[in-house]
Amino acid sequence: MAKIRIALFASGNGSNAMNLIRHFASNTSVEVAFVLSNKADAGIVKSASSKGIETLVFTNEEVADGEFLVNVCSKYSIDFIVLAGYLRLIPAQLIQAFPERIINIHPALLPKYGGKNMYGDKVHQAIVDANETETGITIHFVNEQFDKGKIIAQYVCPVHPTDSIDDVRENVQHLEHTFFPFVVEKVIKELKFAPRRAR
Repeated sequence: MAKIRIALFASGNGSNAMNLIRHFASNTSVEVAFVLSNKADAGIVKSASSKGIETLVFTNEEVADGEFLVNVCSKYSIDFIVLAGYLRLIPAQLIQAFPERIINIHPALLPKYGGKNMYGDKVHQAIVDANETETGITIHFVNEQFDKGKIIAQYVCPVHPTDSIDDVRENVQHLEHTFFPFVVEKVIKELKFAPRRAR
């Protein structure tokens, strides 16, 4: 039986993308087909290439074009897309081609601290500034708005009054690296229909 082929989209260093690459490296039913980035100098481009994963780099204009992305995914027979630190809005046409087959991870407990320009340390800073007592991660399906898709899973960690942004980031990344690959694998394996390639 053919493996389910996933594409990873990432804009930065890609620690979550690399964690997914390692997780699926020896998987018998799922494989990472490529990593896509909108930044040629993103750390993930070099890191993924060093592991033998094909990397594709496109401009912001190209990744805003839904038809373009659908064609790329069709060329590589992609079944599922995972956003791992990808900072661009996903075009509607790609979402329509992959209904509930695009997953994102967000470093907060949505619906809090989500939306446009809320990512990375901006989220952690807002949480520290608001004196929150807990934070965490949200894994969700992608729709046409930033961080508004159906929630799949959330994991929580405490925020102590003495915690710095570095502390919050470290605790959130621990949750990401611990749970994200297993949630992605679970969602993929629970699909109730056969792999469907983008058309």
